[in-house]
This record gives sequence, structure tokens and C-alpha cells, in this order.
Amino acid sequence: MLYSFMGERARYQPLTREDKITVVLYRIGIFLSTLTVCISAILAIMGLRYPEVLNNRVISSGLALDILLLIFYLGVGLSVFFIHLYVGKFHRVLKKIYYVAVPCLAVLFLAGKGNPAVPLLSGQSYETLLLIPVSLCLGFVTAKEAFCFQLVEGYILALLMPACLFFYSVGALSRQTAVYALGLIAGLLVLFIFRKVFMPLDFDIGDKSAYQP
Repeated sequence: MLYSFMGERARYQPLTREDKITVVLYRIGIFLSTLTVCISAILAIMGLRYPEVLNNRVISSGLALDILLLIFYLGVGLSVFFIHLYVGKFHRVLKKIYYVAVPCLAVLFLAGKGNPAVPLLSGQSYETLLLIPVSLCLGFVTAKEAFCFQLVEGYILALLMPACLFFYSVGALSRQTAVYALGLIAGLLVLFIFRKVFMPLDFDIGDKSAYQP
């Protein structure tokens, strides 16, 4: 079924209040994810040019980075739990991946001794692998939108995010290359969100009679 992910541009039925709330929360999640990735990209690029600023003012405290990371997880979580999919098993699989991502965040807290974002910005480390599950969740969201609405950047993001995390963590990408890749991901997310969030809310709901358990 070509419509199994969603993506109906026709208005099949009036939207209920619950429909509108869930779609808005879903899009807020995408926005928060994009915002945090963009801020992270800016910090990482600044760190290449002014490493003393990043080390002394950002990494030394870690609190702002940790809040940024938590907001990222919150944004991805909103997208995961409020996404509208015709096939229920896809949604269940997506939620299971997010359930794996949350313990990975807890491990990051332990690895960073309370500051999970610090090892992520302080250099190459295997801790970066712990971000792959949450990147898969976000990648599923972007790929779903790409499939439904021809947002080609969504497919690129779905492949690029986990691939960059993996290759950077094992040392196949230099820090500079990884930072520029993060900048590319941020740019693609900005393009993606501007093409997505202004769509009519009806597009995300589609035909309710086609939903499968």
C-alpha cells in the first residue's frame, strides 16, 4: 500500500480537537529537534575556530549542553509518540526504538559523570554510538515525511544522521569532518521543517478509516 505511512493531501473528515493537538505536538517535536541540532552545530563550529571558548565557557559547566540534549530527546519523543501512521506496527516499532534510546541517555549521564553532553563534544568517543537509537527515531520521522510529501531531504537525513554518528565514533571521520556534517544535517533539518510545519494540519491525519491497529 503506497499510503501506508500516511500523507493524504485530501480532507477526509473534520479534525477533532484531539487531532489538532496531536498534530501540533508532533510538529513542535520536529521543531525542538531541529532547534537543538542547529544550536549544537553552531557550538561545534565555534569550537573548531575558538576551542578555548568552547572548553572554558561551555564544556566546563556542561549544564547548558545537558539541557540542550534533554530538549532534543524531548523533541524526538514528541514526534515519536504523536506521529500519525496508518499501520500500527510501524508506530510500535518506532516507540520501541525510542524506549532503547532513553536508557542510552541514562548511560550517557553515567559516562559523563552527570554531564552527558561533555564526552560528546570533548572529542571522539564510543559514547557517540549511544545517540544512534534517537537518531534512528528522528530519521524515521523525516523518512516518513519524505515518503508522504516528497521531502527528499528527509531521506538524506534518515541515512546521514546515524551514519555520521557511527563513523565518527569508530574514528572513520575526523572531528572537523564530523562538525561540518553536523552543520549539513542542521541545514537539511531547517529546510525540512520549513517545508513541513506550514502544511495544513489535515495532511498529517489523512483518512481515519484507513488506520490499522
